[in-house]
Amino acid sequence: MTAELTPPVLPLRPELVGLEPYGAPQLDVPCLLNVNENPYAPSAQVVASIAAAVTEAAAGLNRYPDRDFPALRADLAAYLLAESGVPLAPEQLWAANGSNEIMLHVLQAFGGPGRTALSFAPTYSMYPEYARDTSTGWVAGRREDDFSLDVDVARAAIAEHHPSVVLLASPNNPTGTALPRQTVLGVLEAARHVPGGCVVVVDEAYAEFRRRGTPSALELLADHPHLAVSRTMSKAFGMAGARVGYLAAAPALVDALRVVRLPYHLSAVTQAVARAALAHAPELMAQVGALRDERDALVEWLRAHDLQVADSDANFVLFGTFADRGAVWQGLLDRGVLIREVGPQGWLRVSVGTPQETAAFKDALVEVAGL
Repeated sequence: MTAELTPPVLPLRPELVGLEPYGAPQLDVPCLLNVNENPYAPSAQVVASIAAAVTEAAAGLNRYPDRDFPALRADLAAYLLAESGVPLAPEQLWAANGSNEIMLHVLQAFGGPGRTALSFAPTYSMYPEYARDTSTGWVAGRREDDFSLDVDVARAAIAEHHPSVVLLASPNNPTGTALPRQTVLGVLEAARHVPGGCVVVVDEAYAEFRRRGTPSALELLADHPHLAVSRTMSKAFGMAGARVGYLAAAPALVDALRVVRLPYHLSAVTQAVARAALAHAPELMAQVGALRDERDALVEWLRAHDLQVADSDANFVLFGTFADRGAVWQGLLDRGVLIREVGPQGWLRVSVGTPQETAAFKDALVEVAGL
């Protein structure tokens, strides 16, 4: 007979006691519209190119990958020049395992005990977790009722809290709200006056989905060495499973991230997959226009059914409001449609899917909400 083992006493950090890991529900249902993935799988041609690149990389897996991946950084610079018209040197680019790790690198380099990270809620729920994991203080200011950011409110928060890092999502998650250029410029100016310095990160994970005329903060990099702009290949590229995020900034800021990254953090396989996908950027980006159109049509449909909808420059839509959003979420799930219960009370978020998935969502919502 085996005696029961006494659970070990683990020296867990006090601020982690009782916490659950981050994660949206992963359920096997017909319509997965909860984590803002690109609904279109890569084509056979893209898959073949990636497979060939991985095969080539596999032949050298007995060796460590290049720690600073200059070829990938050059490819990312070329892509951003084509996408946003902003010329960047490879030394201005950094990459990691998803934009999550990019953000963690930023907080490791510029946050830490006695320092503060600032953002404005509602916004991406991982931001306070990056702060927590790096022992960085966290302050969340408030957005306006329409989810815009009042630049005077932002300036006042920076003057009060003297953050070492400001995190601005544009388009914002979960609201889809993009920031006007003047708002970003106002934050950058206020950050210049923080004693000891302040890095402003504009998180553009959904930038490729922005509406015509919506600017990218990449255009401001040349004049603002304390600005960093993060992107990802998970959304528009349809490479969520590849886990590749990247950041553009002044070389000195990028070099600070190189100090805190783990050795060989980006595997040879990951680098190969990313470069193969970037070689097919025109084909992969061709899907973005269709998703924009699907998003705009969905916004119109929701508003026509007397629902509130936040203006979106992303590949998702925040809509509401419901007295019991949990019941609406469950009702949709019961009909095979998984969306996200996130954001302010009463609101729900749905990712833009294929036309067939959007139709299934609409039909289910009509039944559940009695539209």
